[in-house]
Parts: sequence; C-alpha cells; structure tokens
Amino acid sequence: MWDGWMEFGIAVLVGLTGAAVIAVVAAIALRIAGRRHRWPEVLSRRSRTPFRVLLLAIVLWAAVSAAYPDEQWRAIIGQLLTILIIGASTWLLASLVIVVTDVALGRYRIDVPDNRVARRIRTQMLIVRRLAVAIIIVIGIGAVLLTFDSVRAVGASVLASAGIASVVAGLAAQSVLGNVFAGLQIVFSDALRVDDVVVADGEWGRVGEITLSYVVLDLWDDRRLVLPCTYFTTTPFENWTRRGSELLGAVEMDLDWNVSPTAMRAHLRGVLEQTELWDRRTSVLQVTDAVAGYVRVRILVTAKDAPTLFDLRCLVREAMVTWVQRTMPQAVPVQRVMMTDATASGSGADHRITHDPTPTNDGLFTGSAEAERRASTFTNAIPVVTVGEPPERRD
Repeated sequence: MWDGWMEFGIAVLVGLTGAAVIAVVAAIALRIAGRRHRWPEVLSRRSRTPFRVLLLAIVLWAAVSAAYPDEQWRAIIGQLLTILIIGASTWLLASLVIVVTDVALGRYRIDVPDNRVARRIRTQMLIVRRLAVAIIIVIGIGAVLLTFDSVRAVGASVLASAGIASVVAGLAAQSVLGNVFAGLQIVFSDALRVDDVVVADGEWGRVGEITLSYVVLDLWDDRRLVLPCTYFTTTPFENWTRRGSELLGAVEMDLDWNVSPTAMRAHLRGVLEQTELWDRRTSVLQVTDAVAGYVRVRILVTAKDAPTLFDLRCLVREAMVTWVQRTMPQAVPVQRVMMTDATASGSGADHRITHDPTPTNDGLFTGSAEAERRASTFTNAIPVVTVGEPPERRD
C-alpha cells in the first residue's frame, strides 16, 4: 500500500518539476523576444496564469492516471482533473484571442485626426473578439458536459433527432439572436464604428461601445444612451463621421429690412479670421428670405468636427448679434404699427380701384417666347399634337 502512494508522490514531484522547467523556459523565451517586439509582453501578461494552471492540471492528471493507488477514487479524481484541463484550455484559448486582437489594435491608433480606417478596424476587431470568446466558452462548456456518460447519451439522442432544427429556428427568431446578427451586420457593413459621431433617437453623441447586442452612445451632456443593435439596422440615423469629420453648419438670423448684408459680410470675415475654430474652407452670408416684415440672413461656416462646429456657430451668432446692436440698431427686428384716421381717409380723394382694360397674359410658362422655352424643358421631347392637324404635319 505504501509503495503505491510512494510511486504516486514520485510521479507528482517529477511532473511538477517538468512543469516548472517548461514554465521557466517559456518565461525566459518571452523575455528575450520582448526586447524587440511588444507582443511577448502582452502575451505574458494575459496568458501566464491560464498557461500555468493548464500545466499543473495536465501534470496532476498524468500522475493520477499512472500511479494513483485507489482505483475507485482514481476515476473520480481523473474526471475532475479532466474538467479542470478543459476549463484551463478554454481560458488559455480565450486569452490568446485577446492577445492577438490587442496586438492588432495597438497598430491602429484612434487618437489621431485621420482615424477613420483605425476606427473601422477597431470596431470589427472588438466584435470578432467577443464572438470568438463566446464560441470558445460555449465549446468548453459542451466539452465538459460530454465528459459525463449520461449527458453524452442524452446529447447524442437529441442531436440525432429532427427536432433540433425547430429548436434552432425558434431560438434564431428571438430578439437576442436578432440583435447579435444586427451587431455583426453593423460592424462588417461599416455603417457604424467606435468613436463615430451620430444622431440617433433625437440625441447627438459619440459611439462609445458596440457589442453583439447593444450600442452605447456617449451623449454630449455626459449621459449614456443604450440602444439595441436592431435599432441601427431598422431605423435611419445620422452618421457625421462616415467619411470624414468636417462639417458645414448654418447660423440664421431674422433682421429688419434696414440691415446691410454687405456690412455684415465684411464683419463676418473679420470674426472668422480671428478664431481658430474655423477651418477656412467655407464662409458664406446670404439673404435666404425676405417676407413677413423680416429679412432672413443665413451664415454658413465649416469646422473640422462637430464639437468645434458647435462652438464656432455660437461664436459667430454672438458676434453678429453684438455687432448689429452696436453699429446697426435700426436693423434690430421691430413690429411696426400704422395709426390712421378713418374719417379723414373717407373724405379725401376717390380711392376707387381702376382696372387695366388690356391685361397681359404673361406668365412663368406662357405668354412670351422665354416662357415657352422654359415650359419646353418640362416636356422634354414629347411632341404636342393639335386636334385636327394634318397627319403629315404630326411627324
């Protein structure tokens, strides 16, 4: 009896010694490789613990299988160690996936101005990593269950039955898997990326996180808006950084008819030249409307991104309001009221309305040669045929 336990102890010591030697050699190799590359340091930090746990589980399983003296407990302990080996292997594979994606993401920085490609790759990498880790975990759980004879028998009968197809179809119709497929569609269609500036559900914010089931928006006022992935595949939304971050913004003002657009245009040019918020691409001041007693002035300016554009619009609006109040107070919008004397107006000259005996029929599309040419552009090449016209003239 004691000889059996002695052999088991020797087997355990030999196994632990071999595992320690392997761990030390691996650590030294990673340290040497880390002098020239970055990935060995990431690999050592992420995978050191699961690698050592896997080595320990394999050594103990080998020792128990080879020299454990009690036959009854050998099967039980071997079963537990097998489960431990599967769990450690799952942990190690998941850590290797994380290491590979971390090293790949380290080559694409998103804290630089032109980061559209980096944001696309980062978004896709994060989704692929989450999906790969989930698949590894599911396979690991299945492998653990298959170590039990009863579960293996039940699983074989279920997989052999035709009812598994209906189960899978029913699960695929659920909202959870629908969000998963929507998340994959968003990522690989390049419609949405991490760090994109979007307007969704009436809110303006930046994409902070994309998962397999939901998207987190970091709103401008430090709130967090969580939307399901299916929202972005079924509802229109604005992506302000789809191809670039540069934006064009408008500032509109309703002023009195006494305003001078020329003077406003000159002052706008001076305001933009003194600020770094303007990217010097576009600067336009136009009168877009002049009805209902007001003149509508629209100013168009450009900036490098959405936050800068917001501040630039506020700056231009404040500068123009201050300038109008200081230099052109007559242009401030006012309501005019005309006071009349009904008696005096009734006793004055005859105010009967006279009509022109020869009214003209000039219109936008009829009445003149220019109007007829304008109308012809809407008929394209369709001939106009007059009833009763001879057939030879219709051709």
